[in-house]
Amino acid sequence: MNYVVDTSIIISVIANEKHKNGLIELTEGADLTAPSSLHWEIGNAFSAMMKRKKVSRQKALAAIASYREIPIRFSDIELETALELSANLNIYAYDAYVIGCALKHKYPILTLDKGLMDAARKAGAAVKEVKL
Repeated sequence: MNYVVDTSIIISVIANEKHKNGLIELTEGADLTAPSSLHWEIGNAFSAMMKRKKVSRQKALAAIASYREIPIRFSDIELETALELSANLNIYAYDAYVIGCALKHKYPILTLDKGLMDAARKAGAAVKEVKL
């Protein structure tokens, strides 16, 4: 199976959140793809956690090391495509990159973000329901 994964899925796994084991089981043997913007979103998420004192620098760096171990194929999404999706769906570019990636590769999106699920469906992208 192929999936487009978003930040919510990766953060859940590398930050040892409650869905980690179920997500690992669900994606075992799957090919994972993500927009190249995932790197910046992961960095932004951990910088925000450090700023709010929810995670130490050492734990953030350990999580990033875990992230680098996940076999993800990265895909560039054209800015025009993302902006069109953003305008049509009234969403931020980061969500549009994920939806654009799913539409480009014709893979379902794996996310924990309900808003992204709804927008993806409106755009005609498949969504894999995560039942954990």
